[in-house]
Amino acid sequence: MTDVTGVPVDVLRTLFHSDQGGHEQVVICQDRASGLKAVIALHSTALGPALGGTRFYPYASEEEAVADALNLSRGMSYKNAMAGLDHGGGKAVIIGDPARIKSEELLLAYGRFVASLGGRYVTACDVGTYVADMDVVARECRWTTGRSPENGGAGDSSVLTAFGVFQGMRASAQHLWGDPTLRGRKVGVAGVGKVGHHLVEHLLSDGAEVVVTDVREESVRRITDLHPEVSVAVDTDALIRTEGLDIYAPCALGGALNDASVPVLTAKVVCGAANNQLAHPGVEKDLADRSVLYAPDYVVNAGGVIQVADELHGFDFDRCKAKATKIFDTTLAIFARAKADGIPPAAAADRIAEQRMADARRR
Repeated sequence: MTDVTGVPVDVLRTLFHSDQGGHEQVVICQDRASGLKAVIALHSTALGPALGGTRFYPYASEEEAVADALNLSRGMSYKNAMAGLDHGGGKAVIIGDPARIKSEELLLAYGRFVASLGGRYVTACDVGTYVADMDVVARECRWTTGRSPENGGAGDSSVLTAFGVFQGMRASAQHLWGDPTLRGRKVGVAGVGKVGHHLVEHLLSDGAEVVVTDVREESVRRITDLHPEVSVAVDTDALIRTEGLDIYAPCALGGALNDASVPVLTAKVVCGAANNQLAHPGVEKDLADRSVLYAPDYVVNAGGVIQVADELHGFDFDRCKAKATKIFDTTLAIFARAKADGIPPAAAADRIAEQRMADARRR
C-alpha cells in the first residue's frame, strides 16, 4: 500500500511512529539518465552536520534500502556522539549492484544530490564505495570526505577503523580478564575485507591466535598467504562454534548477533567492525544472560569516522590516531556505566550518546 505520493505506507509509519524513526529528513533521489536510485537519511544534526558513508548495495527492494538507510543513519548519530565529534548522524544508500551499474555519470549525479543539501550531510565511503568513488563525487560536492590524498583527502579510512576495533578488544580484555593484551587469546574474525585484514595484523602483532572466515576466497587467501599460522573456518556458523574461542569479531554486514547465532556462540567477548550487529532489540540482553561481553559496534568501529571528520579541518593522521586510541577508554567507561546501572553495555552506550545529543539540543 502507498500514500498519494507513492511512498509505501510502512515506510512513512516507520519514519513518524516507530522507535526506528525520529529522523529529521529523508531524501529520495533518482536520476534516470545514469540509473541512480538513492536514499539519503539524516537522523540528527543536533551536534552538527550529519556525517556518514554511502553504501552501494543490490537491495532486494526499495523498502529494504530505505530501512537500511534509516537504521544506519540512526547508528551514525550515536557513533559520532560517542566518538566526541561535532557531527550528527546521516547515511546514504545507492540501490543496485556496484559491479554492474556504478559509473562516473551515476556518481556525479549522486554528488549533485548531496550538494543540494547545502552541507547538512557530509558523505564518505561505505560498503560498495571506495576512495576513487569519493574523488568523483567530490567533483560535484564539496561536502565529501574519504577522498584520496591527491585530492585533498585522507585516503582509506579502514586503517583507523581496524585500529579502533583493536582498542575496543583491548578494553574488553582489560574488563573481563584484567589485562589489555590479546596475547594467547583465540580471536575469530568474520570478514577479512577492507577492515578485517588490518584487524588481523593488529591481533597477530599482539600475540593472538587468529581464526578467519569470509565468503570471498581471495580475501582469506590474502591472509593465509602472508600468515600461514592463521586458521580458517569454512563459514561464520563454524567460526562462532569454534572450541576455545575467546573473542568473536563480526566484520562484515550487520545482523550477525541474532536468535540463531547467540545461543551457539562460544566466545566470551563480541567486538567487531560491522555496523548494526544486533539483529533486533533484546539481543543485547540475550548476550548478557549468557555472560557474553558485548562491545557496542558503533563505539569500537568509530576510527574511520574520526578520520573522515578530520578531513574537514585539514587531515593529520597522528591527531586522528590519538583520538582513535581513546576508544579504549570510552569502551571501559561504557562497561563501568553498564555495571553501575545494571544494564547491558549497548544500553549504557545509548544512554551516554543520547545525553550528549540532548545536551546539545538545549544549548
